[in-house]
Amino acid sequence: MTPPSPQKSAPASEFARIVKLDQAVSNAAGGHITAEPEECAALARRFGFARIDRLAADYTLAEENGVLMARGQLRAALAQPCVATGEPVEETIDQPFVIRFAREGELPQDGALDEFELSEEDCDTHFYAGGTIDIGEAVAQTLALAVTPYPRAPDADQWLRARGVLTEDQAGPFAALAALKGKPGG
Repeated sequence: MTPPSPQKSAPASEFARIVKLDQAVSNAAGGHITAEPEECAALARRFGFARIDRLAADYTLAEENGVLMARGQLRAALAQPCVATGEPVEETIDQPFVIRFAREGELPQDGALDEFELSEEDCDTHFYAGGTIDIGEAVAQTLALAVTPYPRAPDADQWLRARGVLTEDQAGPFAALAALKGKPGG
């Protein structure tokens, strides 16, 4: 008889801030979390940022229509590598967030599994198992979604041009027509 295999657990979050569900609703007065320097460095490695200088969030947790919701403000200062040059591009994030926490395996209320689009009023959904949520991990993932997707250094265009990369106008479908326009018979 073989012993049962150990269950694999998810790796611990670099910015874990665990809240017990039985205390979550009573926590509606709010909370504040701040990442320590080593947590910022670990998150920067995970997300591929050059660095995270500051990460903090203020939040409230409340049950709304039977669903646990976190509402708050995310603040961060970070740098991402430029998509062209690799140079760090500074960015500051200061934006509100809304996160819905749903129990793992829970279906949408209407039971539909079809694809849907999120509008700006919709929120991220984080799943949990057991009697706790990780507000720190939810905030970290919100940060990853809040940053500029393709950061560009101020000199990125000159850097690309010096290496022979064409602009969209130069390589687009009408570039060949424009080149013909200046030729005899064109």
